[in-house]
This record gives sequence, structure tokens and C-alpha cells, in this order.
Amino acid sequence: MNASNAVRAEILTQAVPYIKEYTGKYVVAKYGGNAMTDPALKKSVMQDILLLSLVGVKVILVHGGGPEISAMLKRLSIESHFEKGLRVTDDATMEVVQMVLAGKVNKSLAANLTALGGKAVGLCGIDGGLIKVHKKDEKLGQVGEIDSINKKILDDLLDGGFIPVISSIGIDNAGNPYNINADTAAAKIAAAIHAESMVVMSNINGVLKDKDDPDSLIKKITLTDAEALKKDGTIAGGMIPKVDCCTNAIKEGVKKVFIINGEIPHAILIELLTDEGLGTMFTK
Repeated sequence: MNASNAVRAEILTQAVPYIKEYTGKYVVAKYGGNAMTDPALKKSVMQDILLLSLVGVKVILVHGGGPEISAMLKRLSIESHFEKGLRVTDDATMEVVQMVLAGKVNKSLAANLTALGGKAVGLCGIDGGLIKVHKKDEKLGQVGEIDSINKKILDDLLDGGFIPVISSIGIDNAGNPYNINADTAAAKIAAAIHAESMVVMSNINGVLKDKDDPDSLIKKITLTDAEALKKDGTIAGGMIPKVDCCTNAIKEGVKKVFIINGEIPHAILIELLTDEGLGTMFTK
């Protein structure tokens, strides 16, 4: 056996206890950022999702698509702005959000997984009333606050061996579509199905003690730690809503939540199936 084969065998052996831990359990992966726009990274994420599915993990992929939405709005000369990290969504913007998220992005991810040999089904929260919402705030327009998740749709698909690929659009009782923050959608879905873990892909390594020092990663954070880190300013700005989604998921019953750098190839597998991991883990 040559050196590289020995290394491969060692990696597979190391993964066995983790595979046993996750087999038959739910894992929600939230996918966004640069990992969606770089073809090589996209392929590595799809391979990770497929491998988890093949070893018996009930994996659900939830995605956003902010850069693609912004690019299309620009092409159509529709102005866009954000309030507290949420895109203000008028009727014209909502049409573009639906077209890009539930159409182009969602179907291309399902196609990528299918091309690799997976059984992927692309959905948005409108399908079967998967994500029911109400209007979050008049000032934000068609931005939704999640009321409920239809768990049965997900179970039916997963029991059939399918990988649900979900875009973050919801529906209200009157049938109106709403834009939803993808981190929030992933956290609510993970909570509804009592997921073993949720993995949030980001463009940074995780929560850093010093935002300017990529080597100052905080490996593990409890709910108490998270509050203290917000108070002392370690967790600030755009990290606050991301961390809040993670801690809310833990409070609602998800066992472990990870923020990882989606720009590292095979980051999901490294985080879930190896000893070292590479991001920040949140636990109760």
C-alpha cells in the first residue's frame, strides 16, 4: 500500500464512528456565499451532501442566493437595499427573488446532485405549504417570519431516498409568497425535524476572538458563552444574526450547530466526519 492509499484508509477508518453517529439522523446544511458561485467549491459541497445521503444520513440542503438575486435586480434596474441585514422586498423584488431562488438556483443545485448520481428534489417553502409565514414588518415589505414547517413533506421525501433541496421562500395563509433569510429558514427546519446537527456555511472560519485574525477561531460555544461574547463585542455586526440563528436552533432542540468556512473544499465532511473539525460548534 503506498502512502496516499494509507492516508485514505486512515481517513475512512477515522470517519466510521462519526458515520455511525449520524446514520438515520437528520442533518441540515445551509448553503450560501462564495461556495455557491465557485464551480469547484459547488461540486465539493454537492459531493459532501451526496456522500452523507449514501451512508444513511437524512440530509436536507437549504440555500440562499443573495449574490444572484442582487445581480439580477441590477440587470433589471431594480434598486435594492437592506435593513438590519434583511433585503427590503417590494412586489418587483419578490418576483425576482422567486425567479432566481426557486427557479435558477434551486433547480441548478438539484441538477448538480442528480448529475453526481443523487436523487434530489428542488422545493421552495411554497410547495405543499412547506414553510408557512406571516409578514415580519411592513417596512420590510414581503419578508416573512416563519410560523410553521411541514415536516411530513420532508419525511416523505427522505424516506423515499430523496435529498430535499430547499430555497428560502415562504407562503402565508392567503397564498402570498415571502422572502426569508436562509439562515433562519435552515434553523427553523432543523428545529422542526429535531436534527442531530445543522451546518451553516459562511465565508469565514467561524466565530473569531479577533475578527482580523483568522487564527483566533473559537472552537466551541455554549448558549451562555454566546451571550457573553455578544456583550463584550466579540460577536458583533453581521455575525450577530448568524449566531442568533445557531443559538435559536440549539434552544429549539438541535443538538449541535456548526459555522464553517464554505470556501474550504469538503468542509462539511471535514466538520462532521473527522476528529479535528474546522469551524465553531454551538452546543447547549
